Amino acid sequence: MAVTFDLFGTLVDIEYPTDPAEAVARELEARNVHVPDDWHLAYGEVHVDAPEGASVPLPAHVAHALASRGVDVSDNAARHAVVAAFDPDVAVREGASEAIEAAGDRGPVGILSNCSVPELVPRTLVRAGLRGEFDAVTTSIGCGWRKPHPKAFEAAADALGVAVADITHVGDDPAQDGGIEAVGGRFLDVTETSLSDLPTRLEARR
Repeated sequence: MAVTFDLFGTLVDIEYPTDPAEAVARELEARNVHVPDDWHLAYGEVHVDAPEGASVPLPAHVAHALASRGVDVSDNAARHAVVAAFDPDVAVREGASEAIEAAGDRGPVGILSNCSVPELVPRTLVRAGLRGEFDAVTTSIGCGWRKPHPKAFEAAADALGVAVADITHVGDDPAQDGGIEAVGGRFLDVTETSLSDLPTRLEARR
């Protein structure tokens, strides 16, 4: 049996900017990028025609939003602004380390996280003291697909070297994380089963 964990809201809590558009705007201006007067409107619009379920990296969205208002920005400037705007304080959730250890006793363990911000997942793992605890880390920005799309779970399975139906996915969002059930896997909801109780639930699957 393989286990994958969602990251944000499952293993860790982070504080997101209360106004992401404003946070990105400040970082763009710090890099001498002109921010249009209707930036909040531009930020909220769809600018990249992506397939349903595909992951659009936030720097690409920001660059296209600026371009829609006649502002050119380099890829590096957009990326650095986004990374800086989402530089998190991280709190590890109670029972996380024990849950990861229990999962590792049963087979390969991975992360499968919806995240459109470059560097956010590895930076979070470092700050949480969880770097190196997983056999594979799969993100939507890395594989190109967001949960609940089947390809996101398939990418995580490929990274772990297992069949997708052999995965138990642990997360906090039935609409996203629960998508594992559509491809034959098992979903454990941490809003119903605490991380501290997870070893018992995993034992029941063996």
